Amino acid sequence: MHSTHSKSQPTASPAGPTVPNPAADAAAGGRGPRRAGLAIAVLASAGIASSITQTMVTPLIPRFPAIFNAPAATTAWIITATLLAAAVAVPISGRLGDLFGKRRMILILALPLVVGALVCAAAPNVETMIVGRALQGLGSGMVPLGIAMLRDLVPRERLSSAIATVSATLGVGGAIGMPISAAVVQFADWRALFIGSAVITLIVMLAIWKLIPALPAGAAGQRFDWIGAIGITIGLVALMLAVSQGSSWGWSAPLTLSLFGVAAIALGLWGVWETRTTDPLVDLRTAVIPRVLLTNIASIFVGFGMYASMLVMPQLLQLPSQTGYGLGQSILAAGLWMAPAGLMMLLLSPVGGRLSDTRGPKFTLVLGVLVLALGYGVGLLCMGSTWGLLATSLVINSGVALAYGAMPAIIMSAVPRSETAAANGFNTLMRSIGTTVGAAVIGLVLSQMTTTLGGEPVPSEAGFKLALLLGAGISVAAAIIAACIPASRVPAPVHRVPAAAPHPERAA
Repeated sequence: MHSTHSKSQPTASPAGPTVPNPAADAAAGGRGPRRAGLAIAVLASAGIASSITQTMVTPLIPRFPAIFNAPAATTAWIITATLLAAAVAVPISGRLGDLFGKRRMILILALPLVVGALVCAAAPNVETMIVGRALQGLGSGMVPLGIAMLRDLVPRERLSSAIATVSATLGVGGAIGMPISAAVVQFADWRALFIGSAVITLIVMLAIWKLIPALPAGAAGQRFDWIGAIGITIGLVALMLAVSQGSSWGWSAPLTLSLFGVAAIALGLWGVWETRTTDPLVDLRTAVIPRVLLTNIASIFVGFGMYASMLVMPQLLQLPSQTGYGLGQSILAAGLWMAPAGLMMLLLSPVGGRLSDTRGPKFTLVLGVLVLALGYGVGLLCMGSTWGLLATSLVINSGVALAYGAMPAIIMSAVPRSETAAANGFNTLMRSIGTTVGAAVIGLVLSQMTTTLGGEPVPSEAGFKLALLLGAGISVAAAIIAACIPASRVPAPVHRVPAAAPHPERAA
């Protein structure tokens, strides 16, 4: 059944079209502000739990070869498996959330986070660890689902701030996870990290089950696009494998080129299928709306710009001072120096939300990526001191907070309510592609531009400066793309759903 447009033309707002929202009114239950604040807090907690899970292994990466007595090329799959699982899970879980209920899908996605954590905690070898981290990667869809759910739970006047707050949990989770995991690695058994992660996720699951209402699914009654799911899985796995492993396999190696070819063919055929099927996994007819398309393209650049700093800052902090540019900090100290920047995202997110309400989310996005570029400029001037890097990370994460809060608001202002979760999931996927490409490019720069320390190659000062310049340039490109996003004038179409289709989501 193809969607039809509503004949009514309500006024659009920065966070989305002003249309009646019976689900949100019912969810408020007469306690609007209090109930909305509780929903924001619970969904933000879910985002923090998910992001902690993704970042907490960072201090363990150099130790995995010794822990499992395996080559570094093999232990690298612990990270790659997480990226691959997340890339596949995010768009698929978004569509499932639209079909069967966002709350239900968040609870379902929390299960592999818990099981994966327990598998990692008990892992006797690297193969088991890879499986556990792949399971945890499936939980990455919790954040975009939580953001999409806000449209159903929060009054319109608070929506922009709510979106910005939940989006900021990506940085907050990293800020909390890095020093905590570093402290555990330094003073206790690393397996305690995963046990703690499982406990935190279980608490969040209980809070969602008890405190978040079960609302009707926006696209209930439509079919799930299995062919589209298989097509995007093949294409994304091939693409992410080629990008993440190309530097170690060789960019001109037959396997790398073959994977790029498979990705191009699979995603091309997937795109054709999605435009012809009745109930697509990702409605590409909506995705090519200029407001959505340009936001997704900008998201790739923002993801690159954000992740470049995450690769550069910890290495500069931890490299020995004998290099002349390294700051000789321990893993724990490096995590503590970076923690305030993540917390800055949480503090600044309400400001970004209010800015989106008054000036529009497009303005906030452009401002955010310009601040991100400014942060890299500060880094080029101040990379020789811990306080300078702290200032750099504070400015960079301020820009990320503004940009990450604005992008979902732009997306949700342009898509029907029945596609909110799928569209948010696809936007998150674009950011993930950006971070993966950023990791590959910055990793290549730092591995090629090296100097020698104690007979071992380490990234050179020139390599770090080039990485910072790339981050600044990509951020400026993101600002130019964001500036071309059309203003929101026409409200998103409201899909007509048969009266018998919507069924309240059963309590999980």
